[in-house]
Amino acid sequence: MKRKLEEEDMEIVWQTPANPPHRLDYIFRNGRRHVRPYYFEFIAHVKNRWAGKTIVDLFTDEFKGRSHDYYVSAVKCGRIRVDGEMVPVSYIVKTSEKISHFLHRHEPPVLTSDVLILQKEPDVVTVCKPASIPVHPCGQYRKNTVVGILEAEHGLAPLFPVHRLDRLVSGLLILARSASKADFFRQQIEGGMIKKQYIARVAGEFPEQEQVVDANINHNAREQRSTAEVGACGDTTPIKGKTACTKFTRLSTNGVHSLVLCEPVTGRTHQIRVHLQHAGYPIANDLLYLSKHVNDRSASILASDFCENLSTEHVDSNEDFSIDPMCTNCPDLVPKGYNVHEEALWLHCVRYSAPGWTYECPYPDWASLS
Repeated sequence: MKRKLEEEDMEIVWQTPANPPHRLDYIFRNGRRHVRPYYFEFIAHVKNRWAGKTIVDLFTDEFKGRSHDYYVSAVKCGRIRVDGEMVPVSYIVKTSEKISHFLHRHEPPVLTSDVLILQKEPDVVTVCKPASIPVHPCGQYRKNTVVGILEAEHGLAPLFPVHRLDRLVSGLLILARSASKADFFRQQIEGGMIKKQYIARVAGEFPEQEQVVDANINHNAREQRSTAEVGACGDTTPIKGKTACTKFTRLSTNGVHSLVLCEPVTGRTHQIRVHLQHAGYPIANDLLYLSKHVNDRSASILASDFCENLSTEHVDSNEDFSIDPMCTNCPDLVPKGYNVHEEALWLHCVRYSAPGWTYECPYPDWASLS
């Protein structure tokens, strides 16, 4: 599609979700898979709490990744529109109006590891998902996802993820090749018929006996962090969160770290990570859950480490992509605020099984404690 921006005298082509990703969309550099920036239009409908704000204040308050001045310019030149029409910067938005934001999209980088296809069947594909790659489009990620990469590099589409793995978690991922097959798997999951197994490398010498952690998981979506909660003896205060249970079995140890088999009975956000922390043996490289109570000093250390790793990578625009004059990320390839030195979390999905089928994934290199 083409669009002419009135005050920029430039005609540019932009993509929609209907445009499939291609091999040439990716740039590989310094151990990371990048996406060549592209034009994209985000569309949303005005929520009740947005109504009554000016179009500029709405974007400034709700989408803080860009400055007030940027949003003023974007409205004036037509990159931000209401119901497809240009509006003045003083325009007051109303409930259910359609607002669109046309921009030069920079996706965060991921590790360059290939998405290894383990099995390809007529109705199912299983892959070994690398850490750092989201399963499907979400947030700032669209092409740098397992689904996007499989379509770009193997022509596999459509795909329906049967279960989810957190972005930093690696291992077995099952994808149905039809909606009906996906429904079959989901019915088995909801019926409690599927057995899930993960391995984790944890800090300390894990006990030899099987450990069962039965503690509610309370997830804070704003902080992207979960906590385990159990009731104290005699305490009548209601326990927050959702019921959760995980079984843990030590596979090996070197006295410093242990390799642990993790079998979640339920499926809560960050369940294995939080239950290992609750048991006193957090995943050994999990900065989010290494400490049960992050004090001010440790929090500041983590923050300084993060800031040191934020991208300052500059790419020659003539070589890899065209600079957009209004883009707040150009001329850098990586969007501002993302950690380009992110490492794989030591948590890996190895096996899913149910009556009639079993799928497995090889162990990662970090599973060896020698």
